[in-house]
Amino acid sequence: MPPDPTPLANQLLIALPSLADPNFFRTVSLICQHDADGAMGLVINRPSEYTLGEVFEQMGIATEDADLRERLVLAGGPVHPERGFVLHDGDRRWDSTLEIVAGLYVTTSRDVLEALAQGMGPAHSTVVLGCAGWGAGQLEQELVDNAWLIAQSDPDVLFSLPLDARWQAAAGRIGVDLMRMTDYSGHA
Repeated sequence: MPPDPTPLANQLLIALPSLADPNFFRTVSLICQHDADGAMGLVINRPSEYTLGEVFEQMGIATEDADLRERLVLAGGPVHPERGFVLHDGDRRWDSTLEIVAGLYVTTSRDVLEALAQGMGPAHSTVVLGCAGWGAGQLEQELVDNAWLIAQSDPDVLFSLPLDARWQAAAGRIGVDLMRMTDYSGHA
């Protein structure tokens, strides 16, 4: 039986134009886990400087799939930038996997990368380096401070859309056009 989802798990955090933090400017983050101790998420629309082929080479994993080798690895956030995370669908269990919700997982073990390299991995996956983290109450305060919009996650936003389209597309899921918003906020 899957675990009870945490309050904001499987939600997209969409940075409002007024969010000036360079780590999150115009980003979309998937919240993977959220509880009283804080939250962990993955930025899903910012490329890193690496390709999957370079990561495979560094790990000693071979693949014949040229398209897979050219796939961009994403910069998942400022926490643990050297650590790899694979966001994926499917139902196969890997050595170190967190179930976000039924059918959506994040895995940190090598076995999922080896399976991807052999063409036997999940149907949809995104490899990221680093993650985003919030301490107890921090994310809730940022939501009160209007730093983020929240939308239900969507497989197209997570896996299919071009990276530069994900920020606006995620906001569009809740009827918001970010290009029409100001880049400052205030309080009456």
